Amino acid sequence: MRPYLLALLLLACSPSPLHAAEAERYNIIAIVTDDQARWAVGAYGNREVRTPHMDRLAREGATFLNAFVPTPVCSPSRVSFLTGLYGTQVGITDYLYRTEEQAGLGLPSSAITWPAVLKSHGYATALLGKWHLGTQPQFHPTRHGYDHFYGWLHTPQSIDPVLEVNGKLTQLKGSLPDLMVDEALRFIREKREQPFALSIHFLAPHHPYGPVLEEDSAPFKDLDPTVPMLPGLDIEQVKSITREYYASVHSVDRNLGRLLKELDGLDLSRKTIVLFTSDHGYMIGHHLMQHKGNGITIAGGVRGPTRPNMFEESIRVPLLIRWPGVVKPGTVIRETVSNIDTFASVLGMLNVPIPATVKQHGADFSPLLRGEKVPWRRDLFGQYDLHNHGLAYLRMIRTDRWKLIRSYKTNLLDELYNLQDDPGEMKNRFADPSTKEVRDELQKRLDAWMTSIGDELGTSPKHQTPNTEH
Repeated sequence: MRPYLLALLLLACSPSPLHAAEAERYNIIAIVTDDQARWAVGAYGNREVRTPHMDRLAREGATFLNAFVPTPVCSPSRVSFLTGLYGTQVGITDYLYRTEEQAGLGLPSSAITWPAVLKSHGYATALLGKWHLGTQPQFHPTRHGYDHFYGWLHTPQSIDPVLEVNGKLTQLKGSLPDLMVDEALRFIREKREQPFALSIHFLAPHHPYGPVLEEDSAPFKDLDPTVPMLPGLDIEQVKSITREYYASVHSVDRNLGRLLKELDGLDLSRKTIVLFTSDHGYMIGHHLMQHKGNGITIAGGVRGPTRPNMFEESIRVPLLIRWPGVVKPGTVIRETVSNIDTFASVLGMLNVPIPATVKQHGADFSPLLRGEKVPWRRDLFGQYDLHNHGLAYLRMIRTDRWKLIRSYKTNLLDELYNLQDDPGEMKNRFADPSTKEVRDELQKRLDAWMTSIGDELGTSPKHQTPNTEH
């Protein structure tokens, strides 16, 4: 028996929700953008980007002020989002490069996704858009819990893309975000009489941010955007990039509006949870860089080398959840959550138990959405093994006050920031003698976490003896 079929059989044998409640079970639509920073959403205080429909989700639902990802690049972050596992646990530690995919790397069948669990409980499931977790047949989204896939295994063009439609590569006409939501509307209409779990994974606003339709770029044509004013930046270049980025964000928001309107028209809003987030954060000029955890320096207007990082802008994401009848409109949640919590939390919201056979590392934040006071995490952990365009082995522990980033297999690249006194992470305190006690305590907790998830860097000599001789 194929491993995936065996896994689904085990899931099917798990306890089911009460049959009496099945008729009114909530649907869920999980929307994931690509490279959208928290600062690029109006609901988080940006008055220049135009995101009225994302902001609507915040008004009508919950805004998470402290949502993060464990890894600030695409593929390993998506592993965590779908499975509740860290990238090192499935062998995906950087974004999957095409040669790796050709060599047979992808999400293994042992990593159970929350769509697979929901499918075993009678949900119709679909993924529209980006996968980026393996291109060989055994890694296909339909082998990981999705009944239906409309999207791409290799990055398409933004206009007139070639997508996989009903199992065949098909040349389509139109803008990629519009085509994806066209398909979303079709799926919702078709499945409206049964519970469904729909994943919409946009490519936008991933670089090169387009091309986009005129209606998405026009609002920013004459905008003079606020950008980081750091010595060494070509400010006009950064402003130009920001305008292009905002236009791409707008292409998503406009289509989100189409989706919400359809839910209203079909009377599905009242029983459909809408979760909106991104796969990681983003920088345009922040720390003199562009992009995310594999940021490229852009000082002086020149694209420089990759600077591996776990800066706040790279790991912090928007997270908005509208859950009608449960979440009070305008709810603000301050607890620190991670996208590794998505597996447990989606199942928690839908009253579907985590199968006893499934191992995952997330916490269920659905009680926070219900307004309950529950014990919550003290520490946030992260990891990033960069091997595309550079080499780095980063491990992170973050508290409300401190962030420790260890750079293993190298010397003199460790970082420690006091987030309360230095929220911009401008002053590295790792070698400061006055921080030794804090550093040692954080290292002890980081060690324990690495051991708990079987992280092989836990055996590194440097793991035990931080080098502070800067």
